[in-house]
Amino acid sequence: MKLNPIASGSSTVYFGNEGYTALNSYLKQENPSKIFILVDSNTLQDCLQIFLAQIETDIVIETIEIEPGETFKTIDTCVGVWNALSELNADRKSVLLNLGGGVVTDLGGFVASTFKRGIPYINIPTSLLAMVDASVGGKTGVDLGVLKNQIGVISHSEMVIVDTNYLKTLPGKQMRSGHAEILKHGLITSKSYWDKCSDLKNLTLESYDAIIYESVQIKNNVVTKDPKEKGLRKTLNFGHTLGHAIESYLLEHDTKDALLHGEAVAAGMILALHLSEAEYEFPSQEKEEICNTLLSIYGKISLNHEDYQHIIELLKFDKKNTHGKINFILLKGFGEAVLDCQISNERLLEAFNYYKNL
Repeated sequence: MKLNPIASGSSTVYFGNEGYTALNSYLKQENPSKIFILVDSNTLQDCLQIFLAQIETDIVIETIEIEPGETFKTIDTCVGVWNALSELNADRKSVLLNLGGGVVTDLGGFVASTFKRGIPYINIPTSLLAMVDASVGGKTGVDLGVLKNQIGVISHSEMVIVDTNYLKTLPGKQMRSGHAEILKHGLITSKSYWDKCSDLKNLTLESYDAIIYESVQIKNNVVTKDPKEKGLRKTLNFGHTLGHAIESYLLEHDTKDALLHGEAVAAGMILALHLSEAEYEFPSQEKEEICNTLLSIYGKISLNHEDYQHIIELLKFDKKNTHGKINFILLKGFGEAVLDCQISNERLLEAFNYYKNL
């Protein structure tokens, strides 16, 4: 099945081999002074040679490696990459190719957007999460300590190349993490898309081509209408307000196991669905079915009452907050989002207790 390119802001998302054709045309036409490829130690080993085999150019290529994982999505890592670019004589005609998951595409986009006040960059996402979420929409940035995505800019890549062959290198846990964003797209869009994506037993790597394409379309339709996240784009944060707080809380506690982004968002979606039923009468039976599906895929995080208080305290750092108010995204039903909802601490504790007793 041919998947047509998707225009996304000033960028274009290409699928499969068409992406490499577009990349080679870009390199020939723009003739950058140097090509820099940002990788982490995983994509250096598993993806770089596959990618390099697709590039047709005589331009000098340099590789910059960073450590993998959310704990290295920091300004310190950016400084290391900026220094490497400087030492390797990058100039404003250089281009940065980000080959990796969400940490690489988020951080690489931010590095490129700020180095010498901005050099062009291209994203080649290698994880499911990055393909359907992180590399589309122009959001770039890094964490501030354990607080997610506090520093960054909205700046579109020249293009995005989605090649699902890279998913063959991905551990199952990382695939499940990325799938949480696809399930979120189902909840904020339509029951039919949820039904298509929620039965993981019948999904194969081949079937992901169409699912990723539809998920990119869903996200792109939203960000095209609201590029600066003034309204509609906030719906993409369903499950993320509490999910990010849980993820941040576990990151800062060495005695607790850190979560992948999608695992935390899955828990956040269960909590948000309970709040949606309590505040906006989301249908109870559908809520139970969805929550059971999410639990069957992601399991349950072990949290106690003391943890709840610390997580609630972290909510004040969420990017959607305004005028000192914590703003949640909730649902009346499939595809019926309610923006900027304020929730009492009592309600939040009820939601945590619901989650604990599932």
